[in-house]
Formats: sequence, C-alpha cells, structure tokens
Amino acid sequence: MKLVVGIGNPGPGYRDTRHNCGFMVVDHWAAEHGLRFAALRRPAIHQAAWSKDGVQALLIKPQTYVNLSGRAVQAVMTARRIRPEDVLVVVDDLNLPLGTLRLRPDGSHGGHNGLRSIEEAIGRSYQRLRLGIGRPPAAGEAQVDHVLGPFLSHEQALAAAMISRAGQCLDVWLHRGHVEAMRINGPTPPPA
Repeated sequence: MKLVVGIGNPGPGYRDTRHNCGFMVVDHWAAEHGLRFAALRRPAIHQAAWSKDGVQALLIKPQTYVNLSGRAVQAVMTARRIRPEDVLVVVDDLNLPLGTLRLRPDGSHGGHNGLRSIEEAIGRSYQRLRLGIGRPPAAGEAQVDHVLGPFLSHEQALAAAMISRAGQCLDVWLHRGHVEAMRINGPTPPPA
C-alpha cells in the first residue's frame, strides 16, 4: 500500500492559496481517476482509496492544518501498516520558482512547517514532491501573505500546468517508482 499525502489547510478560505498545492494535486489526480474523498473524523483526514494493476494507494488530505500534518500521517501509517518509504508527501515550496517540480526520496523539511511536523512524527525517510510557488514578487511583501494568497491572474495558467504535471509525476511514482518519476523534475513548460 502506497500513501500519498497532499498538504494544505482545510476550509474555503484556503482553497485556492499557494499553500494548498498539495491538496490541489491530489484533488486533480483523484478527479482524473474518478475518486471521491470521504471525511474521517479520527484521524482528521479526507481520504480516497485507489487500486489498479496490483498497485494500491490511499490518498489523504490531513484536516489538521499544515503545521500539524504529521499527526494525521502517523495515524494513517500506523492503522494501515505503511512504511515511511511508501509515503509520498506533495507540498508547496517557497524556495522553488513557480512551476518547478522536485521529487526526492528523502531529505529535510527545508523550513516548511508541514514537512517539519511529518518529520517529527515519522522521521525523514519518506518521499516528497515539492511544487514551486516562488518567492513574493514585491519587495517587502510578507512570506506568509504570499504563501496564504492565491495565485495571481498571470500565474494561474502556469500553476494549473504545474498541478497537472505533478499528477503525471504521481502516476509514474505509483506505477514505476521514484527513480522514473524523478525524470519529471524541473520547470514546467509555459502553457501555449
């Protein structure tokens, strides 16, 4: 069983923010595969199960807010007996240019509070797919305002292309593993 974790904040006020790229990717992938998320109270997650050609996956969106994502991830891993190396966390990354994908088999939290929470709960041996959201374009704009803000109108097409490409990366990761999926790393081509 593989576990795919989309990181984001619950609620309509956060739905289209840069910080919810992880939710956007798993929502996009689930929609393409005809899946619906079901809400579970304990642990506080939305989840969807998928199986094809002998591959099984559970997609989750922790409803604990980004900073406490590790609690939900650890609870699901324990209940389903999932190993850290079978976990892929999909998350926004302020330090990557908008549109860039970076899949790694392990690593550090890099200052991301959601990854820090997961690392504290399960260690560092999980895989992560980072989606570049770029830094604030305006001098003096607070990082928190940028991260919790929506993509600007001129960014939306590239952000949508990045979300779609991340879904393709997820497909490859599930069927052929992280080494093949890492070939998708890099900038997303600008939409035509």
